[in-house]
Amino acid sequence: MDLPVIIAVGDDAAVLRTVETQLAERYAASYRIASLASDEAAATLLDDLSAQGADVALLLVGHSVDERAGVGLFDRARRLHPQARRALLVPPNVWIDPARAEAIRQAMALGRIDHFVLEPGPAPDEVFHEAVSSFLVEWARERRLVPDTVTIVGEDWSGRAYELRSVLESCAVSHDFCLADSARGRELIAKAGPEARLPLMVLPDGSTLSDPSNAEMAAVAGAPDRIAGETYDMIVIGAGPAGLSAAVYAASEGLRVLVVDSGGIGGQARSSSLIRNYLGFARGVSGGRLAQQAYEQAALFGAEFLFFHRAEELALDERAGTMELRIADGSSVSARTVLLATGASYRRLGIPSLEALSGAGVFYGGPVSEAPTLAGKDVFVVGGGNSAGQAALHLARYASRVTLVIRAGSLGAGMSQYLVSAIEAAPQIDVRTGTTVCGGDGDGRLERLVLCDAAGHEESMPAEALFVLIGARPLTEWLPAAVARDAHGFLLTGEDVGGAWPLSRRPFPQETSVPGVFAAGDVRSGSIKRVAAAVGDGASVVQAVHHLLAQLPGERVA
Repeated sequence: MDLPVIIAVGDDAAVLRTVETQLAERYAASYRIASLASDEAAATLLDDLSAQGADVALLLVGHSVDERAGVGLFDRARRLHPQARRALLVPPNVWIDPARAEAIRQAMALGRIDHFVLEPGPAPDEVFHEAVSSFLVEWARERRLVPDTVTIVGEDWSGRAYELRSVLESCAVSHDFCLADSARGRELIAKAGPEARLPLMVLPDGSTLSDPSNAEMAAVAGAPDRIAGETYDMIVIGAGPAGLSAAVYAASEGLRVLVVDSGGIGGQARSSSLIRNYLGFARGVSGGRLAQQAYEQAALFGAEFLFFHRAEELALDERAGTMELRIADGSSVSARTVLLATGASYRRLGIPSLEALSGAGVFYGGPVSEAPTLAGKDVFVVGGGNSAGQAALHLARYASRVTLVIRAGSLGAGMSQYLVSAIEAAPQIDVRTGTTVCGGDGDGRLERLVLCDAAGHEESMPAEALFVLIGARPLTEWLPAAVARDAHGFLLTGEDVGGAWPLSRRPFPQETSVPGVFAAGDVRSGSIKRVAAAVGDGASVVQAVHHLLAQLPGERVA
């Protein structure tokens, strides 16, 4: 197999020699290093590699982004090699030139480059290599080339094979897929032996699971052997940003924590292909990667996780001074405090013909795993929030045309300005404001959509994929009536619970109307629907939990 390519382009011969030398010394065993002095030669190489079906992992260009050639190369790379990372090589003093600094920021905001890399100094320049390695890790994860990748083999893309991919996606597990009648599929089935059944799940160590249940996949993900009869300091229900944040801080401070989620980790944030405005991640971070790192961090501190188990009932045991959480499989577990971080789910379209095509062209959530399969296709995204904007930009790297459908009159009504700017600058993205999806169909897979404007006019359009990221509803239906909600079902906390509060002491700011039960993240009434806000919400709950545990009778579990 041909090696993936790292391309360096620059008009400063001395800088280019240094870049080539350091790249070759560190990466030549696994990557082909191409060093080119002219834009024309780089453009030709990009064309040739695309024609050969070769992978470009990273493009480093030593031009100012306000120069014609540098922008052209980045745009060409994005079109021909959508998974390649694109970075601008800049000198350390680049920021003293306000015009050039603004040009770099604009290029990043508009999605023309992924980030910048400082020109390397004398070897070994580990700061340079840290930047290059981070790009290569992102590329490898998107190409499903990391060592912990799980492979699903199925007869077709939909059905149970799609469900298994969704489960792995929900756990931020790197995975790929191949059809059973492909050369690779036949090879993996043969290795699994005559007892193998489809869909087949091939684990990184080579072992296999035939048509695994969600419970079997939970065990693979490290679910506790048993929880029945156990008592925890805090049970966190929901493994999105708020729940993961609470788990990290609570476990790091010695509390015994169990996190329960009916799916995996990340919540709605997992559908975000790139979050550029999260503190500390200057290059941006995918929602899945952020969730995975938070999960690993919480687990290292001792938090336990129970995936693919649905919380069914929450009951107060007044004699024991604890709360009992009953799981859908019949087991139960107790805790002295509970955090509700169940988040919210995207609303369904409610169009029968499109609901029947769920997983076969119609998807609820972001296009993290599906995007590479949509090269050259016409796709649609419904939604006016940040997740929808990020999904449209991610899809534009692959699809020939992305149509963003929003009910509001403008993009800025519900989307951050950096995303609005990037979408307006993306030539592959059309924006249809004041519009809804009102119909669609296909023969076994999505083929057409019907769009309706505010006046009721209908337009039928060919479509090969639809990603739905519209108004969220809180996941609170299963909770007892004693947990107060607002008119939309979101949980009231702190002083907002009003007369529903039963004790003489005042509730903590994130405490619900049931003492000892807290809420954080999108499920809480009045919360800011942003990842950073949810993380802060989850972290701040832990201090209140400490105060409450100190007041409660009995010894702390830990």
